Amino acid sequence: MPLQINFTVLTSKKSVYLYPLSPNKAGTSHHSPHQTSTILSIHRKPKILVVDDQPINIKLLQRKLERQDMDVLVAFNGRECLNIVEKELPDLILLDIMMPEMDGIETCQHLKANPATETIPIIFITAKASKEGKLEGLDAGAVDYITKPIDLDETLARVRTQLRLQEMFHENLELQKRLGDVRKAAAVGAITQGIAHNLNNLLGVVVGYLDLIKNGYDSPDMVKRSVMLMDHAINRMVGIIRQLGTIANNERIELSCHSIDRLISNSIERLKKEHEIDPQIEIDSQLEDGATISANAETFEIILGKLIINAWESYPNNTADADKKVKLTVRISRDTGPAMLELKVIDQGAGIAPEVSDTLFEPFITTKTAVGRGMGLTISRHTIRNLEGEIILKPNTDSGVTATMTHPL
Repeated sequence: MPLQINFTVLTSKKSVYLYPLSPNKAGTSHHSPHQTSTILSIHRKPKILVVDDQPINIKLLQRKLERQDMDVLVAFNGRECLNIVEKELPDLILLDIMMPEMDGIETCQHLKANPATETIPIIFITAKASKEGKLEGLDAGAVDYITKPIDLDETLARVRTQLRLQEMFHENLELQKRLGDVRKAAAVGAITQGIAHNLNNLLGVVVGYLDLIKNGYDSPDMVKRSVMLMDHAINRMVGIIRQLGTIANNERIELSCHSIDRLISNSIERLKKEHEIDPQIEIDSQLEDGATISANAETFEIILGKLIINAWESYPNNTADADKKVKLTVRISRDTGPAMLELKVIDQGAGIAPEVSDTLFEPFITTKTAVGRGMGLTISRHTIRNLEGEIILKPNTDSGVTATMTHPL
């Protein structure tokens, strides 16, 4: 059977694009409602607003632009310009600077202050040939300028250039919106699949041990062990649900003043108790004695603990605990912007697996086989960003990974 490819035609003002359509289950082509709206977009003339208090200038520009298949709106002062723009948005404005009452600079400032009109490109028409005059117009928000006496061919070329740039700008916005929709759909799909996979596995454990209890209820030791393992599986399910709630919850976190050294030591002690391990952590602190930070102790300890356990678990399974080296560097960073507490968790483990390198911070993305894993980095980054901090993971030049956590002071 010959291969059949269906195409949809997407048009812009001056371009035509062919996109293959994916077949549905019946084998016929289909497209989304969003694609349909693009397919049905109708070619229209560019709309140019010419603002000048000299009728002869308006007439010359109007004739030149209309001969090039453009719609032209006219205004004789700044207030007329603002009134016209309120009723119908032009694609571009040719704006004279020297006008009575409201000049071009003030008119431009009004347009740029309005979110509905701030993206309309404005080309100033000015008699000021000085560098200062041109800079004044550009600082007000204009994208270009034309000096009087007006050269109509040069003006047309500059108008076409700005229209092309504006068209590209809108196409990029449309592309970003589509990519955002795709990412949202992919994230929802990943979370749904992750929840289903993890909860199904854990429920399978519970059901399996329930069957054992039914068939061997006369064996107290077996019942006790089965109940203990069921309890562990149920707690894991509760943990997954609680973690998902953490991602969805954007409530303000209460902060208070804490000793940074105490927060770090508490994070390590908490990690040792929860995971029943004794990691070898080398701490290199460049802080002054008694340094403090405004933080939420619970949140800080959980995030730092997750970064440390990730580093500790990055070593191969056959690595002795004493050889699983983890280094923690602590300093105040003033490299860019406001001062931040910077903690780097450095390991010499296996590094970032290629299959998860681009999706490390997505839910349920992990190379570990244990059920209910893959939420640590997702929750950590989500929480620290709510506090205006950040988490970044980068591979080391030799081996292992450096996880950098920044927290506002």
